[in-house]
Amino acid sequence: MIARDEGWLAEHMLILKLTSPAGESRYIAGAFPSACGKTNLAMVVPSLAGWKVETIGDDICWMKIGSDGHLRAINPEYGFFGVAPGTNVQSNPNAIRMLSSNTTFTNTALTADGDVWWEGLTDEPPEGLTDWRGNPYQADSGEPAAHPNSRFTAPVAQGPVAPEWEDPDGVPISAMLFGGRRASTVPLVYEALDWTDPRRVPRLDDGVGDDRSGHRCSRQAPADPFAMLPFCGYHTADYWAHWLSFAERRDPEKLPRIYSVNWFRKDADGRFLWPGFSENSRVLAWIFDRCAGRGEAVTSPIGHLPAPGALDVQSLALTDDQLATLFRVDTDEWRDELDTLRAHYATFGGRLPSALGNQIDQLAVRLDAGR
Repeated sequence: MIARDEGWLAEHMLILKLTSPAGESRYIAGAFPSACGKTNLAMVVPSLAGWKVETIGDDICWMKIGSDGHLRAINPEYGFFGVAPGTNVQSNPNAIRMLSSNTTFTNTALTADGDVWWEGLTDEPPEGLTDWRGNPYQADSGEPAAHPNSRFTAPVAQGPVAPEWEDPDGVPISAMLFGGRRASTVPLVYEALDWTDPRRVPRLDDGVGDDRSGHRCSRQAPADPFAMLPFCGYHTADYWAHWLSFAERRDPEKLPRIYSVNWFRKDADGRFLWPGFSENSRVLAWIFDRCAGRGEAVTSPIGHLPAPGALDVQSLALTDDQLATLFRVDTDEWRDELDTLRAHYATFGGRLPSALGNQIDQLAVRLDAGR
């Protein structure tokens, strides 16, 4: 509410610094609901040779328009506060190194020698565990040893941070990512057509499946606008109007580009199509090139997709069919998506900004035209 009243943005977002092999750097912010890999992305170790990621923040992002007209961001927090289950040397090697000392853990399991453990840290639980409730852990009980929302917290300076993470002027944001956990419909990545794109409403999957740490999980598909559902301190429709005001009051060319990402699309057998983790750097590289005016794209009804060959997938064991599925825009599925969005927006009544409803109408026209 303070940000709204004073004309800036207080968001539930990561901030990362991405540097290309040529030494050019850009800053990217991203909003993801819990359990969608926000901290992992903020600390990702790129698989692409020569690329580098440094962390500005993994959770909270405050942004204001700088004297240069660009949206500039700071991380107001002094520590990282991440979910422990699923964090391991594969998903987030930087975090594992960061947690080796000077770290507080909550609701994890304890090993026989007093160390911490959680599901996903190792393939098998060690012997003699004490669960998060303080009881001897029984592997056949079906209950987790660590609470699913058990946490770690460590000073930011202990992590893989960029030198400018404490710069009071903030860093200029070139792109914003919005993502959820979607088994279908949403492509791996696409660029929104403009600032008023209505689909910054990430959702989690329906049904039961495996998350990235291998756990069985049951989730509904709640709409979580901007990943701010637990945090927004005033009416969501008014919050959207505040966001839209930046395009009305500022030079749109200086606003960050908007991207949707989805690491969780599955094939017909329920297997993840995209390897995720460090390979997400391939998507970041395409976004970087788009912001630099180089990345090639093709236009679809929902936005700009990577052109064939524009996304580096060399060395990945992806078939042509898998790539096609990762980027498929199924018009019938998107018409269903529009129905879901319309129903969600209807709950806001007359307070919904008209620009969002207009965008849905325009998207429906593009879907009917197949472009």
